[in-house]
Amino acid sequence: MRSVIVCPSCDLAHQAAMAAPTQGTRCARCRAPLQRPENGSIDAAIALALCGLVLFCLGNAYPLVEIQANGTTRVTTLVGAALGLYAQDHVALGALVFITTVAGPFLQIASLLYLLIPLRRGRSARGESTVFRLLAQVRPWTFVEVFMLGALVALVRLSGYARVIPGVALWSCGLLMLTLAALTNRTTPSQFWRWVERSRM
Repeated sequence: MRSVIVCPSCDLAHQAAMAAPTQGTRCARCRAPLQRPENGSIDAAIALALCGLVLFCLGNAYPLVEIQANGTTRVTTLVGAALGLYAQDHVALGALVFITTVAGPFLQIASLLYLLIPLRRGRSARGESTVFRLLAQVRPWTFVEVFMLGALVALVRLSGYARVIPGVALWSCGLLMLTLAALTNRTTPSQFWRWVERSRM
């Protein structure tokens, strides 16, 4: 029985084609991509994940922004922003900020490193399929780009009332956003399972 691929855009079922690693396939009806070509080695994916881990640590260790107004200076971190919302009785919003900007990116980076490093050595991580399924569910909850957009809008508005100095963490979050986008592009499900099949040969 041949494998079937369902188009993510129009739900048309296709028989899986044995495309070359450098080629991709498209939906016959809407032309959406079905199988992407290989776009990098596993080493590049691991390097991006390590880079993302460093940026994540910087983004949580240093202040996001420094605000100077009326002779006082206030600084906050990413976790501090979530705790501040919680302290002001915005429990759901504080939890959402923590999950989407701290827990989500960390789980994405950590799970990819857990899966990719053994694959690089030709082995499989324990619970490989379960962890990758968890990763697929965590990825949609990683909203670093939404956080960055909201932070930039808020900082522009605050700059009219106080002196706003972007911190190291804000720049790190911006770079982390780009790194996670590149990492997601290089570790699609089809690409990951190709690496798994190659490690078993």
